[in-house]
Amino acid sequence: MKKITVLLLLPLQLLAQSFTKGEIGQWRQQAQKVTIIRDNWGIPHLYGKSDADAVFGLLYAQCEDDFKRIEMNYIEKLGRMSELKGKSELYNDLLIKLLIDSTEAIGDYNRSEPWLKKLMNAYADGINWYLYKHPEVKPALLKRFKPWYTLLWTDGSIGAISTGGVTTQELENFYSGSKTDVSVIKKDPDEQTGSNGFAVAPSKTASGNAILYINPHVTFYFRPEVQVASEEGLNAYGAVTWGQFFVYQGFNDYCGWMHTSSNVDVADLYEEKITKNNGRFFYQFENKQQPVKEKKIVIRYREGDALQTKVITAFFTRNGPVMAERDGKWISLKSYNRSLTSLKQSWLRTKAKGFEDYKKVMDLRANTSNNTVFADGNGNIAYWHGNFIPKRDNSIDWSKPVDGTRAATEWKGLPLLLRVRAAPKKKTILRIWRPMVKISGGSMR
Repeated sequence: MKKITVLLLLPLQLLAQSFTKGEIGQWRQQAQKVTIIRDNWGIPHLYGKSDADAVFGLLYAQCEDDFKRIEMNYIEKLGRMSELKGKSELYNDLLIKLLIDSTEAIGDYNRSEPWLKKLMNAYADGINWYLYKHPEVKPALLKRFKPWYTLLWTDGSIGAISTGGVTTQELENFYSGSKTDVSVIKKDPDEQTGSNGFAVAPSKTASGNAILYINPHVTFYFRPEVQVASEEGLNAYGAVTWGQFFVYQGFNDYCGWMHTSSNVDVADLYEEKITKNNGRFFYQFENKQQPVKEKKIVIRYREGDALQTKVITAFFTRNGPVMAERDGKWISLKSYNRSLTSLKQSWLRTKAKGFEDYKKVMDLRANTSNNTVFADGNGNIAYWHGNFIPKRDNSIDWSKPVDGTRAATEWKGLPLLLRVRAAPKKKTILRIWRPMVKISGGSMR
C-alpha cells in the first residue's frame, strides 16, 4: 500500500511558532507545488515543480521521519549543545564556534547566487512549514530554521570537522587554564575503517553496463533513503544526511556516485611565536610582529533550570584560531571546514549528466572529507582520492605542527586532482575502501 501526501491538503493548525501570515501564505502556495509519495517501505519520493519546490518537500518529509535528529544536527553545528546538556559541552561548543563561523555563513548566504539562495530558502521554509503544521512537535531549541544554517555543514560526511589532531581537552586547557594531562595520539594510517565502494567497468558485467556498488558504513538510520525530482531536470535517488537538502550518495538518470571517508590531509597545525606588549599579544611572521586578533565568543549553558553565560576571548593568527599550547608554544589551526563552494558542489553533482559533467563539478575542489567512486551510463568508471587538497612545500614534515613564522609553511593553492579513470573497453574494476585503492583486472572476490 502506498501513502500519498499532498502538502496542501493537510489540516490547518493554529499558529504554534512565531511565523507571520505572509510567510504562512507563501509556504502554503509552495506546498501546492509539491507531492510526497511514500512507497511500501515508507521511503519518500518527492516531486516538485522547481528544484526549490523539491527541496521544500524533501525537508518536510525528513521532518516527518525524524525532526529531532535534524534539530540536533544543527544545534551541534551552531555550537549550542551546552544550552541543552550543560557545562560539560562548553568546550565542544567552543571548538565548533572556532571552526564554523556563523557570521561567515551568513555572509556566504547573502552573497550566494540566486539559484542557490532559492534552495537554501526552500530548506528553511520546508522545515518551518512542518513546524507550523505540527504544533504538537516541541523543538528542543530551534523554533525557527534559517536559510544560512545550510552553510554550517556543507559536504554531508560524518567526519566533516577537521582539527588537525587537536583534542577538545587541549582546547579546554588552553582557554580555561586547566592542567588536565593530555596525550597526543597519532592516528595509525594503516587502520582501516569507513565505507566501501566498487565501480565495475562494462567489460566485466553480464549486462555490459557499468555497475556502482554503494556500501556506506554508518549506523542504522544515520541517513534516510529518498528520491527527489523536479521539472527542472532533478531526479536523484539515494541517501541524504538528516537536515541536508542534497543526495549525498546515490544516482540520477545518468550517473551514480558514492563516498568513502578520506584520510587526505586537509588541516594543519602551526607553532606560533607569541610576545606580549602593552597588554596585547603579537605573533611573528617573516620577522615582523603582527597583532593577534581577539574575538569574544559567547556561549550559553544550562545549569539546573537556568541558562548561564560564559564569554571566552578567542585568539586568531593569520593561520586560523589558536587551539592549544604544546611545549610552551601556541598552536593555531588552518582548516577548511565549511564553504559556499562546497555546498554548491554537493548540489551540482546530483544533476551531473555523465563523467565530463561530473568532472567539472569535482573541479570545484571544495570537498574536504570524501573520496569519490563514480560510474555513468556511458560505461565510464572513475575515482577521486580526496578533492580539496592544499598544495604544500614537500620538504616540510606536515605530520606534526610546522613553523608558523615562515611563509614557506603557507598553503600554496590547490594542485591538480589525483584521478583514476577506467575507459569502457578496459577490463578494469575499481575496488575502493577507506582509504585504500586497488585496481584489478581479474574477477571480483
